[in-house]
Amino acid sequence: MRDPELPHGTPGLGYHVTPYQGRRELVREIEPVEAYEDDAPPLNVRARKPMAGRNLAKMTIPPLAAVSESTLPVGERKGRGATVNPPNRFESKAAAPFDDGWDTLTADLVDLPPLATTLTRDASRSVISYNQSPDLGFDRAVNPYRGCEHGCVYCYARPSHAYLGYSPGLDFETKLLFKPDVAELLEKELRKPGYVARPLALGSNTDPYQPVDRTLKLTRGVLEVLDRFNHPVTIVTKSAGVLRDMDILHRMAERNLVRVCMSVTTLDGNLARRMEPRAASPARRIHAIEQLARAGIPVGVLAAPMIPALNDAEMEKILETASRAGARWGGYILLRLPHELKQIFEDWLNQHFPDRARHVLELIRETRAGALNDTKYGQRFSGTGVYADLLARRFERAARQWGLDNRETLDTTAFAAPPLPGFQLAEAQLSLF
Repeated sequence: MRDPELPHGTPGLGYHVTPYQGRRELVREIEPVEAYEDDAPPLNVRARKPMAGRNLAKMTIPPLAAVSESTLPVGERKGRGATVNPPNRFESKAAAPFDDGWDTLTADLVDLPPLATTLTRDASRSVISYNQSPDLGFDRAVNPYRGCEHGCVYCYARPSHAYLGYSPGLDFETKLLFKPDVAELLEKELRKPGYVARPLALGSNTDPYQPVDRTLKLTRGVLEVLDRFNHPVTIVTKSAGVLRDMDILHRMAERNLVRVCMSVTTLDGNLARRMEPRAASPARRIHAIEQLARAGIPVGVLAAPMIPALNDAEMEKILETASRAGARWGGYILLRLPHELKQIFEDWLNQHFPDRARHVLELIRETRAGALNDTKYGQRFSGTGVYADLLARRFERAARQWGLDNRETLDTTAFAAPPLPGFQLAEAQLSLF
């Protein structure tokens, strides 16, 4: 059945929402390569009317499909990271698999159909989120998207999708929310009396350069606002798509207003394809570091997450390769598995690495006081115990060796709200009297 809000004759796949004129969406066909980094299937976008006066951050959004994806067969799907879609932890009821007598639970599930990506407009009326966490390097952030199509199976942000009424599993990477007015809302907040500028993190929860941003370009709109306001910004991404905005980043770098951090989990292309199927390949991320450095844009590397007995042996090589490409500082994070992420990651391990799954989980528990997650400030990113201490010493030594132990700060003194359109003309007219 055709979506009643799409133009007549619009097929269900290969369409995307583009510029917003008079609050009405235009729909155009796009090539898959325009929306994806590799050979992912086409995009399925459902244009939704704005929910005026309602903040989606404070409400539960029902799934778009009539039947919950959690009732579908589980297993590896092409172009997706998670292999399961666990129930939302806030729901009192959950669907359970049931064998109807045709061996539906034991059938060969190798050729599961691909899952399309669906976009829904987020009608939030504010876009800057603040935090008081003592172990974060920023106190404010902007995320143009909720959910992330990169599909990184280890992503700590997955459980946040439950607040929207979705599953942190496959829903997180297939049911995305986007903020079409993010640039306009950001500008309004920056113009509020008494606003004091501090470095703003772009993409702290989900990647600002995930595949759909190639078409929507919301991240570029945010950068344009920050550039005009002389507002400092830090960017963390796994995408070479950041090179698209080098013109803005270069201007901001000349005023010491921007730092870019490229997240590199592994240099093994095969492992990366399994863990983060729609993120840029490791080679493209290293190339992006090189291009940013050549353009004079401060860039660093984040070796994250380090997963015991899976990619941790690569830490030194990641830092060395990034340093040779031009990275000026580095960091790392030890894997943490909050809420539903425990089940998602464990199932993925059993699907892809059954021979070492038990060993990996045992080492994670060793760094988390016997659990798979530790929420204590100061140790949630680095863990505790012998293994965690060894990883920390390895990082410190490699960072010193490759000159990645620099600490650079951004300029917060240049912030100023530019004149509103027509303001200078009004001043000139008044001067005639």
